[in-house]
Amino acid sequence: MVKLQQPKYVYMGGKLRLWDEATLHIGCEAVNRGLNVFEGIKGYWQNDGRFGVVRLRHHYERLCRSARLLHIPFNHTYEEYCSAIYELLGELLGPDRDMWARTTLFVTEGYWGENTVADLAVTAYHMDKRIPEPINLGVSTWQRSSDVSLPARIKTSTNYQVARLARIEGRALGCQDMVLLNQWGRVAEATTSCVLIVREGVIYTPHATEGALESITIDIVEAIARSEGIKFVRRPIDRTELLVADEIALCGTLAEITLVKSIEGLPLNKKSDILARLQNQYFQIVRGLSSHPFVEWTFVPVKCPV
Repeated sequence: MVKLQQPKYVYMGGKLRLWDEATLHIGCEAVNRGLNVFEGIKGYWQNDGRFGVVRLRHHYERLCRSARLLHIPFNHTYEEYCSAIYELLGELLGPDRDMWARTTLFVTEGYWGENTVADLAVTAYHMDKRIPEPINLGVSTWQRSSDVSLPARIKTSTNYQVARLARIEGRALGCQDMVLLNQWGRVAEATTSCVLIVREGVIYTPHATEGALESITIDIVEAIARSEGIKFVRRPIDRTELLVADEIALCGTLAEITLVKSIEGLPLNKKSDILARLQNQYFQIVRGLSSHPFVEWTFVPVKCPV
């Protein structure tokens, strides 16, 4: 989990700015209506001393799709997008911690979709080099919106208002995260990540049509699983399947692979350790200790050695 931080620099308005100078007008669309789309990207120090960002082009392409769906103009090329990230990370990277960066495209001018103008801001936060601890998971009374109200396919901050409510609900129950159900009462995703379950040796995860984000990290995990001969299926998951699952994990850029130790107060059956093994393989790959052809890297020019 990203802790509250105030890094020295932010990339905004086409250049690096001091944190306190990165401001928005109170009347802009981003403030009035939460009009933005964003991507969270994760970078890791490699075993050979390089700093690599995982599948950066795919994050850029998903940002473009989100912007298109919300009718937000985004004219940055992939090279310009990378340059902004390189510039900020080059100033903030330290040798002892990884980084998670948020690239946010927000609307600065326009009204109800007319004459829309947008700007790209990049913020970045230090992350400890550690595998996430297992968590307690609950099921929220709050519901994932449908594709015809606020599509989960759009990675926009407004889609995470329900996640905030669910996290507040879960905190009172001793849960570190909560599952959101869709309009049919089936599993959509957790508040900021997708859901994986194991039943009888098979990994299942909801399809995007169930209200889950089209996850870049899920694609990586599926590729790793298939290369290990583990069956991986995308299909609807009922709420009760969570309660009888052999294993559960959350999966996303920030969550990486976070194992679940209990669901709604019930310890898991733990009849297998498939997700624990995949978690170990995932971190071996992102640390550069092993490789996988599906995991594409973009290496950031760095000023400080490991």
